[in-house]
Amino acid sequence: MAERLGLRLRILLFFAALAAGSAGAVALGLWFAASRVSDPALGVAMRPVLVQGAIIAGFVILGLVVWVWYLFDANVARAIDRLARAIRARTHAEIDRDLSREAEQARHLGDLAPAAQEVTRALAQTRNALAEAVARETTRLAAEKARLETLLADVPVAVLLCTAEHQLVFYNGQAVDMLGAGEGPGLDRNLLDYLREGPLRHAYRRLAEAGDPDMASDLLCATVGGARIFAGRMRVLRRREADVAPGYVLTLRDVTTDFAAHASRDALLSEIFDRVRRPAANLQTVIGVLSELEDTPGDTGDLSAAMLDEVQTLTRAITDLGARYDAIQTDWRPLAQTRSADLIDSLKARFEAEGLGLSVAEGPELIVQVDGFEIVALLGWLAGKLAGAGHADAFRLALIEEDGPGALLRLEWDGPALPVGQLDAWLAEAMGADTGELTGHAVLQTHGTEAWPETTAEGRSAIAMPIRAARRAGRRPPPIARAVVYDFDLLSKARNAAVADARLEDLTYVVFDTETTGLSASSDAIVQIAAVRLVNGRRLETEVFDTLVDPGRAIPPASTDVHGITDSMVRGAPTLPEVAARFHRFAQGAVLVAHNAPFDLAFLRRAEDAIGARFDHPVLDTVLLSAVVFGQTEEHALDALTARLGITIPEGARHTALGDTIATADAFLKLVPMLRARGLETFGAVLSEVRRHGRLLRDTNAPPPQK
Repeated sequence: MAERLGLRLRILLFFAALAAGSAGAVALGLWFAASRVSDPALGVAMRPVLVQGAIIAGFVILGLVVWVWYLFDANVARAIDRLARAIRARTHAEIDRDLSREAEQARHLGDLAPAAQEVTRALAQTRNALAEAVARETTRLAAEKARLETLLADVPVAVLLCTAEHQLVFYNGQAVDMLGAGEGPGLDRNLLDYLREGPLRHAYRRLAEAGDPDMASDLLCATVGGARIFAGRMRVLRRREADVAPGYVLTLRDVTTDFAAHASRDALLSEIFDRVRRPAANLQTVIGVLSELEDTPGDTGDLSAAMLDEVQTLTRAITDLGARYDAIQTDWRPLAQTRSADLIDSLKARFEAEGLGLSVAEGPELIVQVDGFEIVALLGWLAGKLAGAGHADAFRLALIEEDGPGALLRLEWDGPALPVGQLDAWLAEAMGADTGELTGHAVLQTHGTEAWPETTAEGRSAIAMPIRAARRAGRRPPPIARAVVYDFDLLSKARNAAVADARLEDLTYVVFDTETTGLSASSDAIVQIAAVRLVNGRRLETEVFDTLVDPGRAIPPASTDVHGITDSMVRGAPTLPEVAARFHRFAQGAVLVAHNAPFDLAFLRRAEDAIGARFDHPVLDTVLLSAVVFGQTEEHALDALTARLGITIPEGARHTALGDTIATADAFLKLVPMLRARGLETFGAVLSEVRRHGRLLRDTNAPPPQK
């Protein structure tokens, strides 16, 4: 029990006991003196004098003890308390600032403060030296890791690594594109929030029971809403720890378009049978009648005309359906969106390698839907055939934008024209060793087009080839950063369903902050909200929630002076119910962290009825955590807390939702090891300690009042 009392309280109890003991000793001494008086009458006469003397002595002793206690508390106990907190902060929160301020406040402690300052300085130097040594040794590994991340980020399939409970440990950029409907995937989020669980659970159970890490299972799964279909392959990892179920690797490929093409193909085949069946039956009847009338004298011209008409109808139907079948076959194979400048650059390199010249006609830059490799191979191969046949060794390429959705690609030369028969013969040949058995006809069929020889208006010979899908290119957009996000330590974490029993480092946190039109949660409104996620003791740079909110009212100038948000900035922004629903999904399964959480949560909880969900997450407040670590007598404003922890908030980021959120998150990450050092390792232990400081703020973990 005594070990849980603070140093200052222990010293106070010590002086209180000293005062009580001194007063008792005086009273005992006077009683002893009175009892030694032999004359009873004299003893009775002296008793009031002795009592008065005892009272006076008691008050004098009490005053002396209180005075000495006050001096001791102000110059020793408080100084020791501040010095201890400063040492703990520099030990666990890795603050490099020296103890000069604390040493000045502890000047009455003799050599203790300078000694503590030397210890923390030596600790900082040792830590810096160790960090430099580790940095030098890991430079090569970091470079290799960066290269690996870059490669994995652009792998053309989605790659995900999950725990046995389907929590995401790793995902690449393609996974963000495939699964990111509104809010993208995030570390430690559940994959079953994005994909239907049946195929995943079945495949994992089958592989886990087999116990063979080299075994893989192919599966077909859909998004939760059913909008997209993926073909996947799952492989269970080797078991790392006996008491932790192994995770798995899942690769996904989007086959939604493939399924749509197959469905169109099936519908086309059904239509073919329906449309061909009747003309074929009529033709059969006509032929039968002609057979019966073969020996009958008379004019059969009308019957022959009828038969010819049915044959023509059948031929037109088959031709029309064949063209539609070619179009569907072309749509089934996805072709990349390629800039004409990139395609032309590849063609120039191919022609130079063949020893041929190539100039390019001026024209707008287009986005064409082609297989760049096949088009470059086809045109380079045709140019080589033309040069070998003596037609030309220098060519001109023209890409002409057409009025419709397509374009015309034309390879021109000054020389003899190419006969149609010769072109068809060349297109039937394999194009060379680097393309295998691929023919020119196969390339044209893939692109749903054809090629023919022609003569241009300027008198040049040319081979023309239409491009079915093309559009005018706009300004080249900036490259999308496809970050690889991972934390492999999540694979070996034992998860506890009860948050109160979970260790602080095993929980996922969402740190958030709001900017509002004023300070009244009942009458003001949110104008901005931002949040970041903390997983496994680190802030994820790629998982950020930040949006302006239309408050539905004018923003007072006094509020704009604080956060810089004006009415024009929030005009057209989403409303609070829209933002609250998105934020609720972003914070799903996490512990909410805020600085002065009751204020921010009060605004969000006003939207609970509108979104049909409750903000009943576990909550930690950095104001109360600061009080636990540094004591209630210190200042706990965000500026004071970050300054105490050595965190710098850029001037332009202060009083912005995202800037304050990042500062709060960094402060929280520094407070967690300090809480552990005090023996507060679980969420429940921290919550119990926090509730002792309830006079500072209301406990937001208590259930909200019934509406």
